[in-house]
Amino acid sequence: MPEIRHGTPDNPWTLTTPSGRSTYQAWRDPSLDPPALVVQVGRTQLRYDLRCVEELRAMLVERGDWVPLGSKDEGKPAAEGTVEAWGRSADNPRGGWYGLKKGLRGRFANYVPPVLELLGLAEVEHKARNNRMRAI
Repeated sequence: MPEIRHGTPDNPWTLTTPSGRSTYQAWRDPSLDPPALVVQVGRTQLRYDLRCVEELRAMLVERGDWVPLGSKDEGKPAAEGTVEAWGRSADNPRGGWYGLKKGLRGRFANYVPPVLELLGLAEVEHKARNNRMRAI
């Protein structure tokens, strides 16, 4: 993994969702229990288990091809075979949701892939809809 020189609470990343419709801030916070990738969207703060960065990349490497994102809110079912479905699946390394705040656990595939892209770990499509990602 490349050295991370920012992406801290004091120096967050400013990212754009894959569709390009909105921007948000994200940072790593290893002081939380468990350590988290924190995403700030307006006044809403989402948290994902920080291990999601390396584990999502490992899944992408294993699949070896483009994987549809399929971003959905927590209350809506995620399509099979998507990054969103993997991010809440009992078959992922966490055995379930990477999202840490009940009610705000969804949208994994909207906010985490741009972090991997920024870190040089994945390529993410940026179309209006139906985006995909793959490991690089």
